[in-house]
Parts: sequence; structure tokens; C-alpha cells
Amino acid sequence: MVKLNKIYTRTGDDGTTGLGSGERRLKSDLRVEAYGTVDEANACIGLARLHTADNHEIDAMLARIQNDLFDLGADLATPDTGKPLGYEPLRIIAAQTSRVEADIDLLNQNLQPLRSFVLPGGSPAAAALHLARTVARRAERMMVALAQHPAEHVNRDGIKYINRVSDLLFVAARVVNDNGNADVLWVPGQNR
Repeated sequence: MVKLNKIYTRTGDDGTTGLGSGERRLKSDLRVEAYGTVDEANACIGLARLHTADNHEIDAMLARIQNDLFDLGADLATPDTGKPLGYEPLRIIAAQTSRVEADIDLLNQNLQPLRSFVLPGGSPAAAALHLARTVARRAERMMVALAQHPAEHVNRDGIKYINRVSDLLFVAARVVNDNGNADVLWVPGQNR
């Protein structure tokens, strides 16, 4: 159980932060940027949920994802260094991704195939979900970049999970746009 009774510690005043392993890293470190962007995606989903409260199915999916994104942040904040930690670190597992895939399949059942790319918008809920989707994609790009560093380890299940979350956010945006009927479609070269 997490217990936070003091919010400021002053330990980050030098521009560093502590990882779950106890190691200190610069706040500009790519790992810190990655889990910070996961947190940003989570905040965007929280904002989107203000517009999806009347759709209990989607809102419940988003609530589960928000919790999982904290799991993903914990996963990223505790790199696998091969050294004993004294505790079992929290990791994203394949079952979490499978659950998101099942949710996507459920949401996608009543959607017509796309004829063009969708512009973010249509309704406030869809616009907010698209914003969350783009932030999730940025988190994914950062996680992939981090995984390219030989000294860094990134849980592959975590990368798959964030990829699937952005897919769900896209499909959910279409659903809240009157099952895609209110989607704003891209018209290539329209303003030439």
C-alpha cells in the first residue's frame, strides 16, 4: 500500500529523481520522460472521462486503463537491473493487453470501416479521447527509444500495452462520435 503523508521532500531540488531501484536520475532522463508521459496520458484520460461519464461501458474501460497506467509508470520507474531489490517490482503483464484488446473488439462491433483518416474532433468527448491517444503514442515512442539503449531494459509487455491503449482511445473516440457517424474525416488536399 502506498502512503504519502508529505508531498515535498526537497530531494529533487537538484534536478534529479529517485527510481524504484533507489538510483537517482536526472528529471530530463529518457526513462523519467517516458513514465512522465505515461502520467500525462493518464491525466488526459481523466479529462476525457469528464465527457464520457454518461457512457458507462467506455468510462469503466477508461477507469481500468487509468489504473493500469499507474502500473506501467511503476514498471518504467523500476528498471530491471538484474540486482535484487528486496521486493517484487510491479510489471505490466500480457493479460492486461489482452483485456484492452477485448475491449477494443467490443467497441468496434458497431463501427463502419473507415473511408479516410479521422481528424480529432466531432464532440468534446471524442476530441479529449484523441488528445489522450496522441499523448499515449508519444509515451510509446519514448518507451521504444528507451528500449534501444543497450544499458536500459523496457518491459516488452509494457510497450504492447501502451500501443493497445492508444488503439482503444481511437476506437472509443469513434464510438462517442455517434458510432463514427459524427467523425470528421480528412479530405486530402481539400484546401489547395
